[in-house]
Amino acid sequence: MTEYIIQQIINALSVGSEYALLALGLAIVYSIVGLVNFAHGEMITVAGFAMYFAIILFVPNPWLLLAIGLVVATITAVVFERVAFRAIRNAPVNTGMLTAFGVSIIIQNAFVIFVATRPRPVQSPAFLGEQIFLGPIRLPVLQVLETGVTLVAILALVALLRFTTIGLAMRAAAKDFTTVRLMGIRANRVIYVAFLISGFLAGIAAIFILSRRGAVDPFMGFVPVLKAFVACVVGGLGSLPGAVLGGLLLGVCEVFLQATLPAEAAAYRDALVFAVVGLILVRFSQGLLGRTTELGDKES
Repeated sequence: MTEYIIQQIINALSVGSEYALLALGLAIVYSIVGLVNFAHGEMITVAGFAMYFAIILFVPNPWLLLAIGLVVATITAVVFERVAFRAIRNAPVNTGMLTAFGVSIIIQNAFVIFVATRPRPVQSPAFLGEQIFLGPIRLPVLQVLETGVTLVAILALVALLRFTTIGLAMRAAAKDFTTVRLMGIRANRVIYVAFLISGFLAGIAAIFILSRRGAVDPFMGFVPVLKAFVACVVGGLGSLPGAVLGGLLLGVCEVFLQATLPAEAAAYRDALVFAVVGLILVRFSQGLLGRTTELGDKES
């Protein structure tokens, strides 16, 4: 029984870490430019197909394959910013969301038309499928790495934001971008770095998602980015600690219900998860760590 509980805790940390990585990528862009980038999932898809083509072209080194996924996701994020989002930077939030959906649909359809409609296999490095045994406890290397790499990524991001000039500029921009620009800081550079970080985090998530799925398809990024958006809202949209908290909470909730629900009710897991999310938002309307905004009396 103890081994089972420990295994479920590891599962929860692993799934929650994956959501936290994606939610951080969404949150860091939203905190600076106010854009909910629903094309974030397509960075995962593009990275996945890049790894697929690299395998076809006989890239033998698994580390090189992982590096290709990371680099392509990061470049894709920068290209999205430069081509699609820079032109509507000062537009209303709704315009940004519609643009992001448009980019997402264009990328998905481009892969369907020109590459593949069915999943294509992407073989992960063998060590990701191995297991670590600690007495009676069996720890999948993939899950350990997901939790560990996410923790390192969060610490590196905290260090970047706290101890570097660009990090300080990004924190200031998240508070008041207009004032930051008046102080002579280049807006393009701050936003460029935000998208760069977002793409890098999406690349890490893509490697783990592909290792679980073992295949890439044009629509693989949709569900993860939807879960990441929910995590951001639960934690407080625009709050980086909130994105991490929301991702972990969502992962824990999913794994807990998966482990405890009877087989005949397992199909309702996602519905129950969203019910929990709804209850949280009723109590904390701005998210768990979001800024509280006074909206006045709701009664007429």
